[in-house]
Amino acid sequence: MTHEQALAAIRATLDAAAGPVSIAAVDDHGEVVACLAMDGAARDTLENARRKAYTAARSDAASTRALAEKVRGSPTELASFDPAFSFFHGGVAAFSAGRRVGAVGVSGLPGAEDERLAVAAIAAAGLESRI
Repeated sequence: MTHEQALAAIRATLDAAAGPVSIAAVDDHGEVVACLAMDGAARDTLENARRKAYTAARSDAASTRALAEKVRGSPTELASFDPAFSFFHGGVAAFSAGRRVGAVGVSGLPGAEDERLAVAAIAAAGLESRI
């Protein structure tokens, strides 16, 4: 994910969010390219957004929701994941030409809305999601 794509994702989220959220856009290694906590967003949402994006970028799942569904009911598999992973909804992998190039994580609203905002942010950046 380029810097310009990350900024486009953040701008789209600022325009579309129904309430204060935090957003993180990361590269394919899960490293932050850009992030922002909106005025009024709970302070822990920035770290939650970063962890959601990190998880979506580094796992083999297309979203944190898909990964959570995969490990539901399997404590052994859940315990084997990177301890920085998040299984809260709102992290979505971003693809370009079929290749994972990063991810977007959104936190601050109910999980389904965080995920919807992340998908829209990826599209606004000119990238694709697979959910």
